[in-house]
This record gives sequence, C-alpha cells and structure tokens, in this order.
Amino acid sequence: MKQLSQIISYHAHVYFDADSVDQARALCQTAASTFGLIMGRVHQRNVGPHPMWSCQLLASPVQFSELLPWLALNRDGLIVFAHPETGDHLADHRDHGIWLGTGLDLDLTIFD
Repeated sequence: MKQLSQIISYHAHVYFDADSVDQARALCQTAASTFGLIMGRVHQRNVGPHPMWSCQLLASPVQFSELLPWLALNRDGLIVFAHPETGDHLADHRDHGIWLGTGLDLDLTIFD
C-alpha cells in the first residue's frame, strides 16, 4: 500500500473553454496569490492527457489541503481535476485523481 509520504506534490488542473478562459485565468491567479502556488501557463489547447484547455496549479501537500476546499467553493462551474505526484504518472492520473464537477475521460495512452 502506498504511503502519504510518497506524495511529492499535487497538480490541480482547471479546465475551461473559449467562453470561460478569463474566468479560469482569474481563478488560477487568485489561487496562486492566495496560497503561494506556482501557476502554469493558461493552455488554450489540449495538453498531455487533458481533454480540455487547462491551467495547472502546483501545490505542496500542505498547500493542497487548503486549496482543494477553496477550489470546491470558488470554481463557479469550472471543472477541476487534481492528482498527487508520486512518480507513477499513470496511477496518479488514473487511480488517484480527484474531480470537482463532471469527471471527464483523460487520454491515458500518453503514459504507455
């Protein structure tokens, strides 16, 4: 059984489309400044296994414990996919993911 100590960090991916890009950018910027997170680029194309445009927030386990409930209350209809980083990318995305909003199908073939 995996241990919590194997979690290096967490990624939270905020999904959006052309109509919600400004909303997603503002949410990610607010989260980054509120919790001292690293905010990735606002990708206006599908990247990696993600089925929608997205922006990534990188959080330590301590930061994530505060970020996740905040995102649950402040995502305002945006879909958020979060997962731990343990070094096992397939399992992190397939088995350990957390969805806020409607869960979507990820393209896990990139981990083959």
